[in-house]
Amino acid sequence: MSGFGRECAEIVRAARPGTYRIGMILGSGLGSLAEEVEDAVRIPYTKLSEFPVSTVTSHSSELVAGTMSGVPVVILSGRAHYYESGNAQIMRTPVETLKELGCEVLLATNAAGSLREEVAPGSPMLISDHINWSGLNPLIGEEDESRFLDMSAAYDADLRAAMKKVAEETGDPVAEGNYMWFSGPSFETPAEIRMAKLLGADAVGMSTVPEVIIARFLGMRVAAMSVITNYGAGLQAHALSHDETKTMAKVGMDRMKELVRAFVKEVGNDRND
Repeated sequence: MSGFGRECAEIVRAARPGTYRIGMILGSGLGSLAEEVEDAVRIPYTKLSEFPVSTVTSHSSELVAGTMSGVPVVILSGRAHYYESGNAQIMRTPVETLKELGCEVLLATNAAGSLREEVAPGSPMLISDHINWSGLNPLIGEEDESRFLDMSAAYDADLRAAMKKVAEETGDPVAEGNYMWFSGPSFETPAEIRMAKLLGADAVGMSTVPEVIIARFLGMRVAAMSVITNYGAGLQAHALSHDETKTMAKVGMDRMKELVRAFVKEVGNDRND
């Protein structure tokens, strides 16, 4: 654990004392979820050492600490991506800060492209596993045996069960599938999408996987959700664009908010989840 994570956690505690249970990372177009936090303090990433400020317009780059559904939470509203700097470790200090603040659970969200016709734009998809097609890893450079991290249960089965339970209770069941990480920033080609489908991917995107690896390295339990914003290249008639990503993420956000509130209540109030 770097000293930066401890330093940033102290800044957060000075602004809002307490220990937190659940940390979240919000993806493209999903920043409005941070507005659901009550009794909140908001700290710009520029005030936190080694926190990367995103260059993507739909990421607000601020930490929000407070409560949701009565559970203490910390939200990273916006992330930096590998494609912005060429650094797969770019989100290490933010995730370490969540850990230092006491977060046992990480819920990561992203905007993604669907490879399944029945999982349409505007839909949430629970991530059951991932394929790291980029070949990059944020643990490169670690010097001890801890770098040989077991990823066989990267996405916690009990947390996935909790998300599916609350989805059924809200009458809005979610799809579940494998997420494939491409480095970006260009979108995938139709040939790459065909390959991804053959390899077992259900959605593709440009984030999340490095953060999941870091969180598991730190001993956190992980759940992750994609908001589907488009179909992959060659699966829809029109060209892909980031504008479409932002627009459809906002459409899917209404469904995501209810699920996340219910998930936080379910997990945050069950110490044996």
